[in-house]
Amino acid sequence: MHSSSENREAIETVHELIKEIEIAMLTTVSEEGLVSRPMKTQDVEFDGDLWFLTKKDTGKFHELLRNSHVNIAYAGKSFVSIRGKAELVESTEKLKQFWSPAYEKFLETHVDDPNLVLIKVEAETAEYWDTGNKFKMVKFLFHRLLGKNTEGTEINRIVELK
Repeated sequence: MHSSSENREAIETVHELIKEIEIAMLTTVSEEGLVSRPMKTQDVEFDGDLWFLTKKDTGKFHELLRNSHVNIAYAGKSFVSIRGKAELVESTEKLKQFWSPAYEKFLETHVDDPNLVLIKVEAETAEYWDTGNKFKMVKFLFHRLLGKNTEGTEINRIVELK
């Protein structure tokens, strides 16, 4: 069992790694297998939950009705893979909180469209590769070049978020 301070630290680390990466790849399970789609992560303080906006007439909506297990991948200065469970949330108040005029053009709709729905992902586990930290990267490569154990350089780590 993880302590609450370890949990907070893991959530803060993941937040730092993903906060400037606007687009994530959301992977759902279709009848044919895994499907990944680019999604804009809603700009909220990461507390272990991620939020996305979609429409009810999409494949991902129907896939999530059948199977709520998802993976979200972020690629930028660092790489983060988050596994969790998705919940479809119908909340006009929450939609208005996340809404921006860009969605009107991108989704060809308006904030009061009853076809809009939010995807809330409760993150369970994250794996990250912190390649944006130059010191860690150099230390990792130095150990690797000398044939030393790279354990403890923490360029790659798996953390429990629940």
